[in-house]
Amino acid sequence: MTVAVVGGGVAGLAAAHRLVERGAEVVLFEAGDRLGGTIGTERTGGFTIETGPDALLSEKPEGVALCEQLGVPLVRTPDADRRTYVVHGGRLAPLPEGFLLLAPTDFRALAGSALFSWRGKLRMALDVLLPRGNPPGDESVGSFIRRRLGREALERVAQPLVAGIYTADVERLSLAATLPRFRDLEARHGSVIRGLRATAGSSAASGARYSLFVAPAAGMASLVEALARRLPEGVVRLRMPVTGLEREAGRWRVHAGGAELAADGVVIAAPAFVAGELLAPHDAELGHRLGTIDYASSATVTLAYRSSDVRALPGFGFVVPAIERRDILACTWASRKFPGRVPDGHELVRAFVGGALRPDLVERDDATLVEVVRRELEQLAGIAAVPELVRVHRHRRAMPQYGVGHLERVAAIEERAVRLPALALAGAAYRGVGIPDCVRGGVAAADSIATG
Repeated sequence: MTVAVVGGGVAGLAAAHRLVERGAEVVLFEAGDRLGGTIGTERTGGFTIETGPDALLSEKPEGVALCEQLGVPLVRTPDADRRTYVVHGGRLAPLPEGFLLLAPTDFRALAGSALFSWRGKLRMALDVLLPRGNPPGDESVGSFIRRRLGREALERVAQPLVAGIYTADVERLSLAATLPRFRDLEARHGSVIRGLRATAGSSAASGARYSLFVAPAAGMASLVEALARRLPEGVVRLRMPVTGLEREAGRWRVHAGGAELAADGVVIAAPAFVAGELLAPHDAELGHRLGTIDYASSATVTLAYRSSDVRALPGFGFVVPAIERRDILACTWASRKFPGRVPDGHELVRAFVGGALRPDLVERDDATLVEVVRRELEQLAGIAAVPELVRVHRHRRAMPQYGVGHLERVAAIEERAVRLPALALAGAAYRGVGIPDCVRGGVAAADSIATG
């Protein structure tokens, strides 16, 4: 059979790879001039610079399994200095030990933290006494944290940590679609803190679960490159946006780059708004529902310094609460997160700007963005030196926003999409934004087409 794959991000590549394994003849159409979507790696002068995602979550096995299958070696974060800082009153304060993304598990560490007032600390501890909630339907992440742990837990820690993952507004972000574990902890244990202590232990590392992060040793692009090498010659068609799909005589006719392809099946692994435009002529309601999935834009500014110019700060970086009213979302010491990212005597610092709450920043020119980030780094981290290397990367409408009711929206999309013969959807817009999620979705889409 002949299958067209629309979109050359990791979901589309995973789908194409799986289809080739199953003996299909595949043509992958990519509108841009490169594969990988938001994944990209620049290797220059001993620096490994990620333009987009920089890690896989090993807790979700699909990404690691694919790397192992392709022979892509992985590295882990070092055991030491897995610390996260939070900007508070214009200064960097360490996140208390045992604070697991949304909630504390170590009351002694919480009591000694300068991040929260005593009123805020007591309000968080009250979670162990509050009755189990039973809100109807889905709930926003902001509503859930405020209900269980109070305003300070939300504003000073949960909001910046979650925004750093989803570049989203926590007041609109679906709890069920993004952090269902915490909803389940409340349901099973009657308390988020009790549930965390029962399942993770009070001595767990704070902040992001860095122990679960892995990355290709040569950078994220090596996963894309390995997938591309496994595809037969002629499969990939770059700079060929798909402009239309027709259904004719039991087959799909794909229009791309002024040419046509007759295909037995189609996998659309492009953003939801692109899929909506392509499918609206076949199902107007499906096209509309796909178009209701919002996207946020963001940018990264990467700066290289001599180690002597960067203050010794144990840890991997810091996050910035929205209530601080600053111009960056977070900052990562990329050179400390994974080994082999910089030449000796250097540090690589990566700052994140934009997202759902500050989309205006992404539209500023490169020079202005660099100036903004350098000013913030000087004020927050004491880095005043002129960087030896600067890179700015933008990702416009790249991060799908999982608003309240997202899972119901996706279920309705899938129910309508299955009515279109030999068609499957894949990508970050539906059931997970991480690379393992996209790999899983791409493989599932390929299998559904191959099995009919």
